[in-house]
Amino acid sequence: MEYLGLLAGLALLIFFALRGINILFASVICSLVVIFSNGLPVADSLMQGFALGKLGMFSFAGKFFLLFASGAIFGRVMGDSQAATSIAMAMLGAWGKEKVLWIAALACALLTYGGVVVFVVIFAIYPLGLRLIQETNTPKRLFTGAVALGAGTFTMTALPGTPSIHNVLASVGYGTDLYAGASLGIFASAVMLFGGMAYLEKQRRLAVLNGEGFVAGPNDRIVDLQQAYPHWLKAIAPILVVLVTILVPRFIDPGSNSIMQFAANQPILWPCVALMLGTGLCFVLFADIREQPFALLGQGTQESVMPLLSTAAVIGFGGVVTQTVGFQDFIAWMAGLDLPPLLKLFTSVSLVAGITGSGSGGLQIFMQTMAPAYMDLGISHEILHRVTAIAAGGFDSLPHCGAIIAVLTITGMSHKQGYKDMAVVTVVIPVIACLLTILLASFM
Repeated sequence: MEYLGLLAGLALLIFFALRGINILFASVICSLVVIFSNGLPVADSLMQGFALGKLGMFSFAGKFFLLFASGAIFGRVMGDSQAATSIAMAMLGAWGKEKVLWIAALACALLTYGGVVVFVVIFAIYPLGLRLIQETNTPKRLFTGAVALGAGTFTMTALPGTPSIHNVLASVGYGTDLYAGASLGIFASAVMLFGGMAYLEKQRRLAVLNGEGFVAGPNDRIVDLQQAYPHWLKAIAPILVVLVTILVPRFIDPGSNSIMQFAANQPILWPCVALMLGTGLCFVLFADIREQPFALLGQGTQESVMPLLSTAAVIGFGGVVTQTVGFQDFIAWMAGLDLPPLLKLFTSVSLVAGITGSGSGGLQIFMQTMAPAYMDLGISHEILHRVTAIAAGGFDSLPHCGAIIAVLTITGMSHKQGYKDMAVVTVVIPVIACLLTILLASFM
């Protein structure tokens, strides 16, 4: 009964997500299914597991509220000031309209590889992307696929040196550095990037043949592309300020400098500071957003609430799931499977990440419970590091994944409209890349 309840709760959450049911409501209902079917104490499971525990909804929301809010505010001022329009038009002029998806994917990849948190990237890139796809008449679903590819695949798990939580967790667990398994990581990154772009470009060509184009969502702020907008060098200055501010602590020894020490020790608050500096510079540079500054800041903050709560609700469901005996039994069962070590590692990490709807959450559970057994098998820790990190970035992106829900919420799309393309580039191709990487590692 416990296992059936666990699977029923997960299947129901995925079903609700695909049907467009409000994810806040769905996460509570599905958590109750897991609670009752597993005989968990209702009050404690809802208040601790779902709401306030380590993986609790409001623990996540409280921890990341400032990041979501500052990211949404920055995206709002970049959009309303026409700075995003300016950058988009400059990029189209340099690369050509047919490269719009490459522009979106590589812009996101550069930001995330530079250390910008994926949720910040989504907020920051959407105003720019909205102008890009409006000008090129590109379906929004393909833009979300490009964003997911650039921000949530190879720069998150495979590319050597990436500062993502996935790479850091593997580094700490295996005692390796962030560049561990570099050749494997580069190979997997190439498979994900070029495989994902080949799929998206094929879909773009089919969309042109079928007459499918850009359709604005109910909350999209569409501008007249013929109106004046600032020069791109001026428009890009706030983004550069954000990027440089985030990256500075990586290259400067903090020493006794209190600001640098704060930056190095605050991986969530420091990006907020960077985004606030970028927002402030927008108000300095662009006069047309100074008329009602507090109203603009308030609107940006309001726009961050639903993406934050939608993401947090799914995290809360994962917090309930990890409390069940069935989940603990599942972990023990995975450890006993008779498979080649790296294939068993891939299966274990992938399934735990899929159940929790979180690559980083699944990776934390795996590193705490199963990783030590693999370290005693005589396999290079560098290979273990890279395969583990890559495996965490496949089945984590099922429909109930918090980041997937955040992207769809921010862009105003339903799962029915946008998930298929995202699934191909964030689930199917990364899984193929990981399996090919395991095959390559077996010859090393």
